[in-house]
Amino acid sequence: MNGTNKKATSAQQLVDIEEVRDGVIVLKGGALRAILMVSSVNFSLKSAEEQDAIIFGYQSFLNSLDFPLQVIINSRRLKIDSYLKVLSDIEKEQTNDLLKMQTVEYSDFVKQLVEMSNIMSKTFYVVVPFSFMESKGTSVFSKIFSVLSAKKIPSAESKSFEKTKDQLLQRVGLISSSLKSLGAKSAMLKTQEVVELFYNIYNPDLSDREKIADMSDISINTKNVS
Repeated sequence: MNGTNKKATSAQQLVDIEEVRDGVIVLKGGALRAILMVSSVNFSLKSAEEQDAIIFGYQSFLNSLDFPLQVIINSRRLKIDSYLKVLSDIEKEQTNDLLKMQTVEYSDFVKQLVEMSNIMSKTFYVVVPFSFMESKGTSVFSKIFSVLSAKKIPSAESKSFEKTKDQLLQRVGLISSSLKSLGAKSAMLKTQEVVELFYNIYNPDLSDREKIADMSDISINTKNVS
């Protein structure tokens, strides 16, 4: 029992997240992060002119940035349990014996195809950062003081959080607009989706069997997680 508690405490120390609120991640040092889920672009199906336009647009997009971005590709084995469940329900509702048999054969074919091919699903994310020290109008003295101060800024309960969050969301809007011009759709993850993302990353085996509770629109403080 003690070994389990020590392991959990050690894992929490590796996660640099203080809390999650309004879809915004507050790091232990006070910086903020927003995560965008981004769709892919089928580059190989584009014409040569379209490919050149995408490359040039992406280059211009990167050159226009005055802050860092983190691009993450999350690869996981494709899960089709929900799809197989739908096929099973369709099979049970079939009154025609031939259609019932074809549904069973199709379900078995899909299951075997995924198992033999080891098909992976890829999800793309862009992490947008913002820290309190980047806020406009912050003096050099204030920046130095915020680094030396033991108090974490911004706290999710303080006015500085709302102000800094607004500036973070401006960056999110800029990134979303730029990605849209390249043909990629994006959406900022909400609180529940952020929590589920980190839960799945740190618990890949458990995430398929155990689902976490609905945590939408609430603050998640990692210090209180056992």
